[in-house]
Amino acid sequence: MKYVDEFRDPMLAKKLVSEINKLVKEIDFAKQRPIQLMEFCGGHTHTIFRYGIEQLLPKSIELVHGPGCPVCVLPMGRVDDCVSLAERPEVIFATFGDAMRVPGSKKSLLQAKADGADVRMVYSPLDALELARMPENKNREVIFFALGFETTMPSTALTVLQAEEEGIENFSLFCNHITTAPTIKAILDSPSMQLDGFVAPGHVSMVVGEQPFHFIAEQYKKPIVITGFEPLDILQSIWLLIKQIAEKRSVLENQYARVVSSQGNLPGMQAMSLVFELRDFFELRGLGSIDNSGVRITNDYARFDAERKFSVPNITVADPKQCQCGDVLKGVIKPWQCQVFGTSCTPETPMGALMVSSEGACAAYYNFGNLPEMMSLKNIKEKEEAML
Repeated sequence: MKYVDEFRDPMLAKKLVSEINKLVKEIDFAKQRPIQLMEFCGGHTHTIFRYGIEQLLPKSIELVHGPGCPVCVLPMGRVDDCVSLAERPEVIFATFGDAMRVPGSKKSLLQAKADGADVRMVYSPLDALELARMPENKNREVIFFALGFETTMPSTALTVLQAEEEGIENFSLFCNHITTAPTIKAILDSPSMQLDGFVAPGHVSMVVGEQPFHFIAEQYKKPIVITGFEPLDILQSIWLLIKQIAEKRSVLENQYARVVSSQGNLPGMQAMSLVFELRDFFELRGLGSIDNSGVRITNDYARFDAERKFSVPNITVADPKQCQCGDVLKGVIKPWQCQVFGTSCTPETPMGALMVSSEGACAAYYNFGNLPEMMSLKNIKEKEEAML
């Protein structure tokens, strides 16, 4: 495991933290308010908490956790649509495990399975296609719950192309893939956000390359660093961002060059362009309807589109009032500041998607954070609000 150990070296971590501390002192506005850096990807959030990175940084740096968890941004109405499809007697509904416990307005996919729906956990869209190939399933429709940012789009697209090549007719997608750049733009356009830089998603960039993110530095004048997922990756990216801020620069830098090329994965993007096209708009939990933030299946592959084969309710459903997933996704509040965090909402009894997903910010706080300290802060905040 030498290769992994190189990215977890404590001496190198201490050196990076020391350099970050030196640079922060050169930034004038850090004396008035924290420097706010958003890590967009939920994978980064979990690394930050698992290795205690936030505790290593100076108090003048605040890490803001973004909406880069595809399960988390799925609105409740789309979960209801999943349940509606899964409960059809002729359907086998195939999904990643994370999505099974995301609450809908009435039930989750896991609860639908308990009630008799044929919901099956798979590890890839090819697993779902294999279900459709099985002779015993030839008279049943296998629907794959396709979700994720650009990271998972190529595998879904290639699966559709494989189904087309084999002439498989009982396979389709319930497409909920979403695009990263418009989601980041929506955050930057939000008047409530005061972000100073971005830790950009490494896995998405592995597919799409650097180009989709240049606008953040060029139009919004915010530094951005494409980042890997090991502790030293994140610390180095924070150092690069702070260095840009201290030098009053705003450019895109690629810290994850060992994996991410400037052009991205060209065969993957070609497959995506054949199977998917941009939706005019798509609703994301907490962020509302965002232009071009989702994709749908093109007309050439319409026979693999579950929404065209079957009717779904397609109704917008508001989250429970006490659940503040939307504010957490936007970075407006920390997970522990949600009124139900750690009480009504836990991994065993989740009220929102962020407590369910392996990339959810609430799950990261609950599993790796200092839970007693967070609950103490939460109680103090609630008492202060009650006195006002």
